[in-house]
Amino acid sequence: MGQAIVNFIESTGFYGLTLPHIIMLGISCLLLYLAIKKGFEPLLLVPIAFGMLLTNLPAAGLMNPHAVDASGHVIPGGLLWYFFQGDELGIFPPIIFMGVGAMTDFGPLIANPKSLLLGAAAQFGIFTTFLGAIFLGFTGQQAGAIGIIGGADGPTAIFLASKLAPEILGPIAVAAYSYMALVPIIQPPIMKALTTKKERMVKMEQLRPVSKTEKILFPIMVTLVVSLMLPPAATLIGMLMLGNLFRECGVTGRLTDTASNALINIVTIFLGLSVGATATAEAFLKLETIKIIILGVIAFAVGTAAGVLLGKVMYKVSGGKINPLIGSAGVSAVPMAARVSQVVGQKENPSNFLLMHAMGPNVSGVIGSAVAAGVLLSLFG
Repeated sequence: MGQAIVNFIESTGFYGLTLPHIIMLGISCLLLYLAIKKGFEPLLLVPIAFGMLLTNLPAAGLMNPHAVDASGHVIPGGLLWYFFQGDELGIFPPIIFMGVGAMTDFGPLIANPKSLLLGAAAQFGIFTTFLGAIFLGFTGQQAGAIGIIGGADGPTAIFLASKLAPEILGPIAVAAYSYMALVPIIQPPIMKALTTKKERMVKMEQLRPVSKTEKILFPIMVTLVVSLMLPPAATLIGMLMLGNLFRECGVTGRLTDTASNALINIVTIFLGLSVGATATAEAFLKLETIKIIILGVIAFAVGTAAGVLLGKVMYKVSGGKINPLIGSAGVSAVPMAARVSQVVGQKENPSNFLLMHAMGPNVSGVIGSAVAAGVLLSLFG
């Protein structure tokens, strides 16, 4: 009887609980607090944090890989390991992109093509951080995967890391989604530091109406041009633009509804859980991870700053007609970054409405991050 009790105790998770496990469980609870209590992007952070909690439960085996023993018997993998195959094989991120496309109005970008420059400028953080990662000793493939965090685009970060550096996919994914959730905290101080009160108060003219024909042709032309220039970007750009074509063509209402609601929500759950599940104590609590987290926030800050600085240049060139704050929306956290531009601008001038103007750089940032991923895949894939 005594041995049975000992066996039972040794089979519990409490017996295998170590300090690294406790630290990771604490981090997951902190992320849950930020998501639930503070409202930091809960649709992303709740499944990620809970996946992190589940994977760090000793003896639960939720991330154990599928295996075959010496006698040929199949040992099933853990549930989250099967979910993770959607990340590792590059399936979930393009589906997320299709849903994003189905929810996105590219009208502000079509109405003001100059905003494409702001989206491109915000990708500067990607390539700056790439160089920083090389300096810190990461390989070219790893540096490219780390740099893409600066695009503030979780699906793109996962897609690129799965292709270039799957061994650091966990820290990259957690960093990318965490910084996406922290957009309202990270961006405003940078925006205010780089602009004057006069610049932040600028009211912009209303955008011109965009025709239905323009909106239908846009996803088709973007897919053709980008994919022919950068074939590795075709997967992300193609799915993003397919979702947008569903939205704009007017004859696929059911597909638009599915892509922008049920499908993207289902995949977000699987993606979030499996991303969080990669953050095991063994993989996460090491110096390399700390470097990735630091480089990630530098990438995001540089991207935000680059967009604002180009916005200041456009403010000067336009004779004060463009508010530089919209440049910060060039990172592809849609629509959070555009909302931050709106909030910061409205604090300076309550009658200011920058949201639609900021959506131009914001949606161009989505395209820009996918293009940047295509460039990095071409160079290091």
